[in-house]
Amino acid sequence: MLSIHLHHLRFFSYHGLFEEEKILGNEFEVNVDVCFHTTEKITALNQTLNYASVYEIVQQRMRVPTPLLETLAQEMTDTIRTLDDRIVSIRLQINKLYPPLKQLEGQLGVSWFQEY
Repeated sequence: MLSIHLHHLRFFSYHGLFEEEKILGNEFEVNVDVCFHTTEKITALNQTLNYASVYEIVQQRMRVPTPLLETLAQEMTDTIRTLDDRIVSIRLQINKLYPPLKQLEGQLGVSWFQEY
């Protein structure tokens, strides 16, 4: 089993339920871990998962405003899965870095883990 990791990906997007989130937007951080099955020694890109392809999926999907981060995480995971039949699991985390909640210090987010 081998995994590729894309962590601390930053995006400015318009996800959220509140009207001000749809207008003002927010900063988000995405982390993705994709685990796939391989038994051969990897010496070429076509033997592994191209992290640039995973990044492109995340980048494109983060551009589409979505009310719930849960929906966003599940849909991104579904699309990443289509890249390769060898994928056995995907863990995806989305953090909203500046949530619109008074007196909240920290960040909020969701995590989605899917096994195949």
